[in-house]
Amino acid sequence: MSSTLFRTKNVEQSIQDTEEPEHALKKSLSALDLTVFGVGVIIGTGIFVLTGTAAKNTAGPAVSLSFVIAGAVCALAALCYAEFASTVPVAGSAYTFSYASLGELPAWTIGWDLVLELALGTAVVAVGWSGYIHSLLDNWGWHLPEALGGRDGATGFGFDILAAALVLLLTAILVVGMKVSARVTSVVVGVKVAVVLVVIIAGAFFVKGANYHPFIPAERPVAAGGSLKAPLIQLMFGWAPSHFGVMGIFTAASVVFFAFIGFDVVATAAEETRNPQRDVPRGILGSLVICTALYVAVSIVVTGMQKYSSLSVEAPLADAFKATGHPWFAGLISFGAAVGLTTVCMILLLGQSRVFFAMSRDGLLPRFFSHTHPRFRTPYRSTILLGVVIAVVAGFTSLSELAELVNIGTLFAFAVVALSVIILRRTRPDLPRAFRTPLVPLVPVLSVLASLWLMLNLPAETWLRFAIWMLIGFVVYFLYGRSHSRLALRGHTPAGENPRPPA
Repeated sequence: MSSTLFRTKNVEQSIQDTEEPEHALKKSLSALDLTVFGVGVIIGTGIFVLTGTAAKNTAGPAVSLSFVIAGAVCALAALCYAEFASTVPVAGSAYTFSYASLGELPAWTIGWDLVLELALGTAVVAVGWSGYIHSLLDNWGWHLPEALGGRDGATGFGFDILAAALVLLLTAILVVGMKVSARVTSVVVGVKVAVVLVVIIAGAFFVKGANYHPFIPAERPVAAGGSLKAPLIQLMFGWAPSHFGVMGIFTAASVVFFAFIGFDVVATAAEETRNPQRDVPRGILGSLVICTALYVAVSIVVTGMQKYSSLSVEAPLADAFKATGHPWFAGLISFGAAVGLTTVCMILLLGQSRVFFAMSRDGLLPRFFSHTHPRFRTPYRSTILLGVVIAVVAGFTSLSELAELVNIGTLFAFAVVALSVIILRRTRPDLPRAFRTPLVPLVPVLSVLASLWLMLNLPAETWLRFAIWMLIGFVVYFLYGRSHSRLALRGHTPAGENPRPPA
């Protein structure tokens, strides 16, 4: 039984499956397209909100160093993703990588994890986008009926029609084709980055040097507690992160890290890239470098405009401009946040549909959803199914701690990919690798440790929800996936014995 649970799908077979006409995706993306996708999904409300939250509560002006640390943690994972995406240029990202190295059950586990991460992330982002649009409409004197305004504040039936409509519109764009999606994303990302640059440049004129003192405020210990809302590391060891001081910088890094989530989605588009061996690593690393630079610049500007202790938590950038007597920029920032969430939502939905498509093509989910559109060459069945389901979820979802499930799912994927790099280096040293992660196994091990550390800083109730979702996944796998797997139907190669390509 263990040999079937850990049977691996060799790299050659993974690539061969992508060439089946009815299951093949159209290759139309370039390195620039992938970089735009990466920037589009990373820059969301995090850059407009988390900067002030982390500065005021945990790090002070040194929050800029927290962004550097969080970026470095992501860079460790990005180097591992870049090697795998260039070696196994197949849809599915971490799911496909783990299938080629760890085996079927671990692959199913990470795939099931990604289904939760990306689907829930799409729904939560759509609800956040709807909130910004509601605010803009209210400013113009337009008000939607309570029944169509969402769950928050509704006394009876409440369906967020704007969130659902956004998801359905983006679903239609993704069905039409990746190149169309890339063009739409390029325009929206251009607007979003322009807004961020205007904020940085304009804000620089209102910076006061006195606001940077002290750059690292004195440490303030946080009392331990026993609630499930407390970080898991606190419940396990009775230790709570400090606010401010040097340790506060690292605590803030675990907070602002979630503003970087999304670059891994670039790897899900590897199969639709014209030259994946060259362009996917460029897209992953390029988007991460650009976003880290923008995040650091924004954090330096906002803590220089207003004393960190006076920053607001809800809208720090907008309120900082109001405090300097320039409220017009607050509207611009809200517009940038709303535009930014549009691309975040679309690219998360893109990643979700590709992971689902890859699992379906392997037989772990019904093969019906692995057929591509005869004209657009996109996985239209899985895209439409997920789009409709997520639209319904977004319509009835209120923003809450559910968003933290996205974070733990991402970090879990990071750790699995890093381990997979080490394993595939040992089991298949002969594979051509267009990009090689440096200092293996040091970099992957550091990536695993950094991911685990940030996971331990998440609330215990998030771990509990995550465990329940994983348990449901195991039930689905043993009732359906294990017996319908294509490896099970055509025979399999035991783990660690991948056949070598023919000479």
